[in-house]
Amino acid sequence: MKELVIASNNSGKITEIKSIIEGIQLLSLKDIGFVDEVAEPFHTFHENAFTKASTIYNFCGKNVFADDSGLCVPALQLEPGVQSAYYGGLPRSDAKNNQRLLEELKIHTDRSAFYSCVICLIWERETYYFEGTCEGAIAHEASGTKGFGYDPLFIPNGYEESFGVLPLTIKNTLSHRGKAVRKMVDFLKDKID
Repeated sequence: MKELVIASNNSGKITEIKSIIEGIQLLSLKDIGFVDEVAEPFHTFHENAFTKASTIYNFCGKNVFADDSGLCVPALQLEPGVQSAYYGGLPRSDAKNNQRLLEELKIHTDRSAFYSCVICLIWERETYYFEGTCEGAIAHEASGTKGFGYDPLFIPNGYEESFGVLPLTIKNTLSHRGKAVRKMVDFLKDKID
């Protein structure tokens, strides 16, 4: 069975991705002994995803994929964007990020938002990209305990409940990461068969 490293330490993200990918042995950063934090210094999801994937590939030489994703809010000039994980400052905290987002949106009537995800896959020494988006809106208060990040505030289009409430099976069909991962899985099926 082919091995594929997930270049992430985010347990919520790893659980989400493992529920979508089958037929490949997935390895976490812990599995390969990588304990450092990979810097994400760039201003685009593409550059950050590539930096993470190439760092891990250079470390272990195995097939690897990394994603960079974030929440983009048009009323806030697409913030938090690539800074989504650190929007509330350091140390990184979902609660602080959500609190700042609600604070920044207080003066805005447009609460539309979208999640964006870019996956960088290094497979057999070649680099590929897969993208996904999910449109929705930011609620006035958090609801639910499922998911991670901004999920308790994000209500996807066509639904009344946040990703913090909706089951993971529904989230995976709608989410930006789910869409990007499925594109990558379809690509890998051709490579593995």
